[in-house]
Amino acid sequence: MKIVTSLSFRGQCREAFEFYAKVLGGRITAAIPYGDAPPGMPITDEKYKSWLMHCWLEAGDQALMGADMDVGWAANIDKPKNGFDVTLHTNDKAQGQRWFEQLAEGGRTVMPFSETFWSPGFGSLVDRFGVPWMVNVIPSADWKPPQG
Repeated sequence: MKIVTSLSFRGQCREAFEFYAKVLGGRITAAIPYGDAPPGMPITDEKYKSWLMHCWLEAGDQALMGADMDVGWAANIDKPKNGFDVTLHTNDKAQGQRWFEQLAEGGRTVMPFSETFWSPGFGSLVDRFGVPWMVNVIPSADWKPPQG
C-alpha cells in the first residue's frame, strides 16, 4: 500500500508540480488539463481549459497527486491550507537543508532548519503556493542530541 497526498491549487498546479519535481528530483508522469476532458464534463468555462484536473509526480518510490480547483467546486480552496504538512524524511542532513532552502524560496519559514533534540536537522515552512512542509533528518544510530 502507498498513501499519497493530494494537493489542490487554484490555477497553480502545473507551476507547483514543476517546482516540486525540480526540488525533489522527481518527474511528472501525468498532467491532464480540464481542456482535454471528454464532452459532457461539468467544467466547460474557457478560464479552466489549461488548469489541471489531475497531476502525478513521482520522486523515488513516493508520489504526490494534485489538481486545480475553484471556489465553486472546493469551498475552502481560497483559504490557507492547514491541519497537515507534507513531510520529507532523509538520512542526509545536507539533502534536508537543500530541500528546505529550495521549498522556502518565496514562501514563509515556520521553524528554521536546524538541529533539534530529536533530529540532526528539522525545519518547517509554507511554500510560495501555500503548501505546508516539514523536512526531517532521520538520526543515525550514533547521533547524539545537543546538550543544554
